[in-house]
Amino acid sequence: MNVNEFDFNLPEELIAQTPLRERTASRLLVLNKQTRRIEHKYFYNIKKYLKKGDCLVLNDTRVLPARLYGMKEDTGGKIEVLLLHQSENDTWETLVKPARKVKLGTIISFGNGKLKAICTKTEEHGGRELKFIYNGVFYEILDELGEMPLPPYIKEQLPEKERYQTVFAREKGSAAAPTAGLHFTTELLEEIKELGVEIAYITLHVGLGTFRPVSVEDIENHQMHSEFYRMSKTTADTLNRVKANGGKIISVGTTSTRTLETIARDHQAFKETSGWTDIFIYPPYEFKAIDGLITNFHLPKSTLIMLVSALAGKNAVLHAYEQAVQKKYRFFSFGDAMLII
Repeated sequence: MNVNEFDFNLPEELIAQTPLRERTASRLLVLNKQTRRIEHKYFYNIKKYLKKGDCLVLNDTRVLPARLYGMKEDTGGKIEVLLLHQSENDTWETLVKPARKVKLGTIISFGNGKLKAICTKTEEHGGRELKFIYNGVFYEILDELGEMPLPPYIKEQLPEKERYQTVFAREKGSAAAPTAGLHFTTELLEEIKELGVEIAYITLHVGLGTFRPVSVEDIENHQMHSEFYRMSKTTADTLNRVKANGGKIISVGTTSTRTLETIARDHQAFKETSGWTDIFIYPPYEFKAIDGLITNFHLPKSTLIMLVSALAGKNAVLHAYEQAVQKKYRFFSFGDAMLII
């Protein structure tokens, strides 16, 4: 299947640069995957489409303020560091710019020496392993010195860090937010619970591969990045019970979807487990875990629009995107939402 089959025209002015003041005020395009009927609502209308006995699955990962600006101790040259994954203790896999200036043994200083890092390994495409040196609590220092790693298509600064976190974020480790969850408030989640809808949580730490374009023509040749996931026994038991009772599992975001489908594929049921997934979902794919999906509007030719197309059908999704463009929906991380049921 050719990557160009997932292309569409997106005016740049529709790329949302800032979040709305009210999380639930986003617009909501509802697509029925059976009838292909489209409705235009607001996110606070989501309750209308959830029923008693259904289960909403949320990704509780928390975004690290993972972008650091420092300088080389020997020359004073400016260096930008993006934390990707903690490999052990104080050692992290990172991306650095400009990478050519950071060689084995290079020491980078941040915040006038409050935090330092030494390069212990070099890799291609700007990858560097850094060992951090500091006094105190690393995450407290990171909160003070780090910035939110907003996607490259967002050009404006974010005045409030918490606006790039979901209200239920708690497990530190993401390089990006699971943005479909940004539309929920604590109050809306309570109202959904009162309907008799179960709320379950999984963790998938979003990596930078989320923003990487598909660079091959034949999508079957695309290699997905691996991301860490975890499912608790409580969540596994809840999901198995909902399935057994005929309820629908509605995944909030592509990250939750990839976690649920990985576990269902590997274990033929939901179970307490953790690991790394590089699952790539594109048409035709038979979903084993989810019945519906809440998601944002994604980039042309991205793995995310391919996943959505696998669930609702490529033609139906591209038609829905055409309508979203015509009606000036807001796209990407701070944009509007789509519900596929």
